[in-house]
Amino acid sequence: MLEIRDFTKTYHGGKKAVDNLNLAVEAGDIYGFIGHNGAGKTTTIRAIVGIMDFGSGEIFIDGHSVKKEAVLCKSITAYIPDNPDLYDYLTGIQYLNYIGDMFSVSKTERETLIKKYADRFELTANLGDMISAYSHGMRQKLALIGAFIHRPRLMVLDEPFVGLDPVASFQLKGMMRELCDEGGAIFFSTHVLEVAEKLCDKIAIIKGGKLIASGITEEVRGDKSLESMFLEVAGND
Repeated sequence: MLEIRDFTKTYHGGKKAVDNLNLAVEAGDIYGFIGHNGAGKTTTIRAIVGIMDFGSGEIFIDGHSVKKEAVLCKSITAYIPDNPDLYDYLTGIQYLNYIGDMFSVSKTERETLIKKYADRFELTANLGDMISAYSHGMRQKLALIGAFIHRPRLMVLDEPFVGLDPVASFQLKGMMRELCDEGGAIFFSTHVLEVAEKLCDKIAIIKGGKLIASGITEEVRGDKSLESMFLEVAGND
C-alpha cells in the first residue's frame, strides 16, 4: 500500500533530514513511525502526502508514484498533520461537506458516515458551530472525521492522539483498526509508545534521519517493552 524506496531529503547546506529510507506498509497494517523530535518523521510524512518535494528515491501509494501521479495518490490518501489548519469561517458541517465534494462522496454515503463518526467522537451537536469556536480537540476530531468519510486507501497521521480526550482516543483506535480490516492501511507517527505498542502491527524507529529498526512490533521489541527498547536503541548517545 505504501512503499518508500531509497528516500533521501537534503536541505540547504547539505544537511540530510532523511537518509536512504526504505519502508513497506502493506494493506491491513497499522504502522507506527517512532523517533525523537527532529529525527525525520514529519519530513518523511510530508513527502509521502506530496506537500514536500524530494530529489532522491521514490514513494509509491497503492503502486502509484507520488512524483509522477500526484493527484491520483492524493485522491486515495488522507493526511492529518499534528496541528491541522481548518477553515475558521466555515461551520463543522460545511467543512465536512467541502471534503465530501472534493473526494466525490455521494450525498447519501456522506450523511451516513458523517453521522456515524460525529456520534462516535461526540461532535454531532457542534457541527453547526463555526470552526473558529472549536477547541483544539474538537478541531482534531473534525479533521479526523473528514479523513474517514472518503474511505482512503492509505491514512497518514502525524501525532493523531495529541489533544484527544480518552473517549475520543479509544474511538480513534477502533476506527483505525476498522479501516485496516477493510483493506486500508495506516502510517502514523507518535510519541506515545504505549499506544504504539498496543495498537501497531508493525513499527519503524528513525534516528538522525536513518532507519535503525523496523518490522513486526513483537519482533522489534523482543522481550522488552517498546519504551525500554526505544530508549536502548534510540536514546541519547
